[in-house]
Amino acid sequence: MNLFSNFKKDQKLMLVFDIGSSSIGGALFLTSNEGSPKIILSIREPIKLDDNIYFDKFLSSAMKTLEIVADKVEKARLGAPSKIFCVLASPWYSSQIRNISLKKNIPFVFSSKLGDELIKKEVALFEEENKKKSNDFCLIELKNMRTILNGYMTKSPLDQKVKEIEMSVFISMSQQDILNNIRFVIGKYFHHKDIQFSSFTLASFFVARDMFINQDNFTLVDVGGEITELSLVKKDALCSSVSFPIGYNYFVRELASSLKCSLDEAKSYISLYKDNHASDVAEQKLGPIIEKLKLAWLSKFQESLVLLSNDIFVSSSIFMTADEDLAAFFAETIKNEEFNQYAFTESKFKVVYLGTQMLHGIADYKQDVKRDSFITIESIYINRFLI
Repeated sequence: MNLFSNFKKDQKLMLVFDIGSSSIGGALFLTSNEGSPKIILSIREPIKLDDNIYFDKFLSSAMKTLEIVADKVEKARLGAPSKIFCVLASPWYSSQIRNISLKKNIPFVFSSKLGDELIKKEVALFEEENKKKSNDFCLIELKNMRTILNGYMTKSPLDQKVKEIEMSVFISMSQQDILNNIRFVIGKYFHHKDIQFSSFTLASFFVARDMFINQDNFTLVDVGGEITELSLVKKDALCSSVSFPIGYNYFVRELASSLKCSLDEAKSYISLYKDNHASDVAEQKLGPIIEKLKLAWLSKFQESLVLLSNDIFVSSSIFMTADEDLAAFFAETIKNEEFNQYAFTESKFKVVYLGTQMLHGIADYKQDVKRDSFITIESIYINRFLI
């Protein structure tokens, strides 16, 4: 059945792929000029977990999962998408907030040409830094977060006479090899020449900012399978981001190694432990190991806060994204942390999980379509800012 003929005139069918480090999601949704997008298909498949992380093998596993998802979306026969978007999580891209400043003794006019020149220079510097790691990095996203003229933030900076300019620019890049692999897989099922790439950091920032309009300072925490990423937001703008290579899969691998069991068995043990369903004997065995792993994750979390904060107080408000069944585990781990609760914040951490319950109502779902928090965030972001 092709539902495309039933779409309203102001609606377009969009396809988004969520490229994470533990799973791949795919969704078809209808745009809305005034309200919320409507998600009519949502699919998610796990990426095969291996004992060791070798990037080439990891990329290959992710592409096999993407192919499964793309095949299922295509076989749903719900219509041809107008556009295709891919939202990347770490480690599939790298990003940085670059601070640009220009100061002169004589007043000058801030023009779009001058702004573009300053930003292009900063992009070139970021590209040069990334080329030291790999030669095939290319720009996927560029967003001016805020502009300050003569010490005052403004939303209409053009054609104003100033002596001093400050800009914060969010830049994200990905390796050409990764993007080519994604394009190749999707191209097998959907014949679109242009696929628009963006980062989950920017998508989650805009959605969190618009949902919590009275909260202009907060920290975004995205706990993935392989990577945890933190982003600091101050005065409604992304200020800095940092990541560390410990996610949920670290717990699984380390527990499997300690207990000399399979990865699937380790997953089951963690599930039993976090849901308080383990027997007394199992809990005594699992408890010390998992608590030790939580401390290792917290240590990296603390180090990341130090890097983000620059020795100043940060907001105690944390908006967290994670797989639904892991959210409470990591939220409690953060809230029970003691060192940084008061060293870098003015009060205890308040963790808000951006899950399907919290996001309920900001996107519509067709009946019987499973709700997915990542897909919800990305469809809202695309509907409001990318089309």
